[in-house]
Amino acid sequence: MQTGENTQGLRKVADLMRVMSFVTLSIHFYWFCYAFFWKRGWTGTLANRLMAKLVVPVVGEQELWKLKGAALLMLVVSLWGIQGKKDEAIKTRTGILYLLTGLGIYGSSSLWSKNIWYMMMTTLGYLLVLAGATLLTRLLKVTLASDIFNTNARSFPQEERLLENEYSVNLKSSYLYQGKFRNSWINIINPFRSTLVIGSGGAGKTYFVIRQIIEQHIQKGFSMLLFDFKFDDLSKIAYNNLLRHAKNYSVKPSFWVIDFDRIHHRCNPLYPESMRDITDAAESARTTMLGLNREWIKKQGDFFVESSINFVTAVIWFLRKYQHGKFCTLPHAIELIQAPYDQLFGLLESEPEVEALINPFISAWKNQAYDQLEGQIASAKIGLARLSSPQLYYVLSGNDFTLDINNPQAPKIVCLGSNPQKQQVYSPVLSLYISRIIKLVNRKDQLKSSLIFDEFPTIYFNGMDNLIATARSNKVATTLAVQDYSQLKKDYGREQAEVILNIVGNVISGQTSGDTAKHLSERFGKIMQQRDSISINSQDTSVSKSVQLDEVIPPSVIATLSSGEFVGMVADEPQEKIALKIFHNEIVNDHEAIARERAQWKDIPSPRQVSPAEISANYYRIKADIVDILYLCG
Repeated sequence: MQTGENTQGLRKVADLMRVMSFVTLSIHFYWFCYAFFWKRGWTGTLANRLMAKLVVPVVGEQELWKLKGAALLMLVVSLWGIQGKKDEAIKTRTGILYLLTGLGIYGSSSLWSKNIWYMMMTTLGYLLVLAGATLLTRLLKVTLASDIFNTNARSFPQEERLLENEYSVNLKSSYLYQGKFRNSWINIINPFRSTLVIGSGGAGKTYFVIRQIIEQHIQKGFSMLLFDFKFDDLSKIAYNNLLRHAKNYSVKPSFWVIDFDRIHHRCNPLYPESMRDITDAAESARTTMLGLNREWIKKQGDFFVESSINFVTAVIWFLRKYQHGKFCTLPHAIELIQAPYDQLFGLLESEPEVEALINPFISAWKNQAYDQLEGQIASAKIGLARLSSPQLYYVLSGNDFTLDINNPQAPKIVCLGSNPQKQQVYSPVLSLYISRIIKLVNRKDQLKSSLIFDEFPTIYFNGMDNLIATARSNKVATTLAVQDYSQLKKDYGREQAEVILNIVGNVISGQTSGDTAKHLSERFGKIMQQRDSISINSQDTSVSKSVQLDEVIPPSVIATLSSGEFVGMVADEPQEKIALKIFHNEIVNDHEAIARERAQWKDIPSPRQVSPAEISANYYRIKADIVDILYLCG
């Protein structure tokens, strides 16, 4: 124990050993250089007798050099238990240089004659050894600044096994543990519990994660819905992987593209066979209107918001019932809504199933409450008018394929292409496609399917939280890519954003900051980490070590991740447990192999050749259809 009494005792023993070292070296000088002292009359009879009786019998008359070694040994022993005052300025090389120089001079001094020079050089070497050893005892051995970011203490073991099954996505990676890089795997063995990929622009979401999810799911025979925000970055990956792995499907999937800039295929999201009851019309109307007016998402339940949605619902369901849905398309609904009130209300009254929906509007019209009526309907008319485009009408009014992408008899890979420059117009329509597809996908006894949404906040799907919570039993794997939680919160509202963030089972995050980093850090939990501290005062230096619970991945680490470096957590399943679910690693890509593969990719087949005249003719035909309906029912 470091008590004052023990310290004093240790110092006394050390002082005694040092005195004995001095005396032993002095005896060595007197006897070894006896001729030098005798010539000068510096010898004495008593001293000679003592040396002859006490020293020579012990070490031998010809081996008095052993006294020189004994003096050095006692010096070292005297310094062994002494802890000098620590000083951060002392360098190790300085103490070692003094020590080695002193040992060299001390050992080589015998080359001199047995005279004053021998004693001076030996003494010099002795003092240098003493000075060097003293400096080393004052050296501060604990260097807390060697790991300034606490990287080693914060490292933790991660899953190094490859856990693969017929649904899994496996990302090869490497991580740092105890100062060494080790190979690991991010095993998404249950993608049906949904995957959230987070990362700011340039973090590597697409290149390192989304790309591999597309490739591996197609390789394992998934049908797929792919929202490609910057068409055709992801669609090209899907198309070329389908060409390579088509043999893995029992029925080869067909490949379809919805792109409003370069028309590939046409599809009616409101085709009659998929609209089985009025709730389908209500869901389609809500998705379209909230997609057109994103601020309404936070105002659901408001009188004017719900009035507009109900009005659009009534129009869509009327078209579904009229002539067995012959004119049930979104372009026809847009044109019908623009009709004069007297003609429109008279037409809608003819369908009993929408009577309850339009009753408030008819009452306001008959009571001449025109301001209220305009407030209820004008928002719908103004928003939908933005979609009145010949290009959009042409794509939305065709029937090249149906939206049941996971039909075992006719599986499909459907790519929805967007354009960042036309996001305000395209996103509501693409949201409608997504809403209708998900309604058809989330059914029993269908093919396993993968829904991948790049830049998910740019579209609106009402009920994504319900899809994540319930669709796993129907083999629906959902992947959402967002840049930041605040982006999701802005576009979907705080409540839905929190639900989506909290119920996903698999989270993969690149660089992000703010509330997102804090939430993720709390989700990952804490681990036991070692803490070192040092206290230096005028008397002593104390070093203490402790362990405490601390964030396994602090927010500051998530905010400073490099491109390709990810943190996250994976979900397991009862049949295949994963003990090490949390990871902080760098996904390993073979960049040269990827570049060679891309060089051999084929382009998506050219868009269909549609003349402007044909697109224009379709636009005016839809307008004529509405005129005919109003005339025949008037």
